[in-house]
Amino acid sequence: MFLPLGKKTLTCLLTSALISTLFSPLASAQEGATKKNVLTLVSQFKPKWERNFNPFLAQERVPTTMQFIYEPLIVFNDLKGGTPEYRLATSHQFSSDLKSISFDIRHAVKWSDGTDFSANDVVYSLQLALKGGKLDPQGLAKSITAVEKEGLNTVKVSLTNIDTNIANKIVRAPIVPKHIWSAIDSPETFSNENPVGTGPFTKIEVFKESVYVQCRNPHYYDDKNLSVDCIKMPQISGNEQLLAAAIKGDLDWTSAFIPDIDEVLVAKNKHYNYWLPAAGSASFILNFKSPKATNRAAFNDINFRRAFSMALDRKAIVELAGYGYWSENNYPDALGDQFIAWSNPQVQKTYGKFNTYDLRAAKQLLAQSGYIDINGDGFVESPEGKRIKFRIMVPNGWSDFINTVQIAVEGLKEVGINATVSTPDFGIMVDKMKNAHFDAAFTNYFAGPNPYRYYFTAFHSSQMDKDRFAAHHYVDTELDRLIDSFTQTADKQEQLAIMHDIQARIAANQTTIPTMSTNYNYQYNTERYTGWFNEQNPGAMPVVWPDTPARLLHVLNLEPVQ
Repeated sequence: MFLPLGKKTLTCLLTSALISTLFSPLASAQEGATKKNVLTLVSQFKPKWERNFNPFLAQERVPTTMQFIYEPLIVFNDLKGGTPEYRLATSHQFSSDLKSISFDIRHAVKWSDGTDFSANDVVYSLQLALKGGKLDPQGLAKSITAVEKEGLNTVKVSLTNIDTNIANKIVRAPIVPKHIWSAIDSPETFSNENPVGTGPFTKIEVFKESVYVQCRNPHYYDDKNLSVDCIKMPQISGNEQLLAAAIKGDLDWTSAFIPDIDEVLVAKNKHYNYWLPAAGSASFILNFKSPKATNRAAFNDINFRRAFSMALDRKAIVELAGYGYWSENNYPDALGDQFIAWSNPQVQKTYGKFNTYDLRAAKQLLAQSGYIDINGDGFVESPEGKRIKFRIMVPNGWSDFINTVQIAVEGLKEVGINATVSTPDFGIMVDKMKNAHFDAAFTNYFAGPNPYRYYFTAFHSSQMDKDRFAAHHYVDTELDRLIDSFTQTADKQEQLAIMHDIQARIAANQTTIPTMSTNYNYQYNTERYTGWFNEQNPGAMPVVWPDTPARLLHVLNLEPVQ
């Protein structure tokens, strides 16, 4: 987790940074690559680097293994509604019965050792995934029954069940050279110190505990679109070290959480910029099965839920709890800006007022529904005259989310709803939510190339005892049917129509109280490179975190400053 910095700490860092510049590993930016342009990025915090490029080992491998050494078949572009950007594959299609998916494999691609890449490599790699365990980092074994080659350049993957969302997982599986990996006795433990891949940066020119450098693949099939010669990963152990290096101009591409970034970084380095695209949504959940009868009755009342929603000052939450980095989630269907390409505008028109900050309307709705302050303590009682009081859980230590709930509690108090903050440990909170032993909670959700995973984990009744996401425990069999139907068709327009129906149903019920969308943290330095993705050029998700597929598209868009 990236941690915020104090201003005194920052001052000390700047002083020590100036003294240590000549001795820092960052100062030797061209080490091992004297006449080449070198893109310096921070993809992960580590106390030291250990030479491991095994793409199957998500925890052990260095963070530039995937995409930069092992290219994917396809990058599904999250910022463009999951549009496929073809890489090692040139097309993909489901069979007419949707029980298999085929990938047409690109011609004239070589591995970095000069050996021809072919469909045989893809078949071999996906068959490794069928073995499960560490060789299956995407968890494909339970979803795939067979992988086989058809013709010269087509790979057919047979599915256990119809699931048109499976392509998003298949293309994340590592594709490795059969001529090398088939000779390895224990691929689960192989450190792969001298990798052979299809990606743009396969040559390891420098590798030390403090820094490593990957340079251009001499046989890269997309070389004409690659202008970056090398990427360099200095060892950075935390936010403080990262900020000091960024201020000095040693870094080009980072994805760190930096509070007050305009003051602590941008004002000190004119070349540094940032963009904060929306990430997963976060919402308040009211437990429809609350163990307290009076609270349970209120939570099952749609007007109570809508009043709760209208009492939320989402703007204040974004500005104060989220440092202005988040975005308001005013979508009554809980969708969020990250999935705007899938949004149903009619839902916003019909139900948007219930997701708008309006204390007066919230009070009126409560009064009309029989929630009145009988005893003059400032809080409403139930229509039966019983006390309503509940705690909102948020994980201990999650300071930004705790601040969010505190702001929400103030708004609820203004309309007469008696709520307080509870901060259990995360594991305890999740157990309570799964078992319906709580009143209310605040939680975040998954993002992705389309809203399916979000809606499935957050609203499908099969998930209510699986994790915290669907802990409202509200069962809607028609909503289940709609969510299930999304993966039963490969027609994009039909999928969009299904999503629109899902949104209409969620919004009509106010199942959750959507609050805001978190953000992806991304900073970039324009001193040495142009072509950065940003708000004016939103080519793809811009973060450089490990195994982010779109970072391959990003690096191919960069050009050295002349």
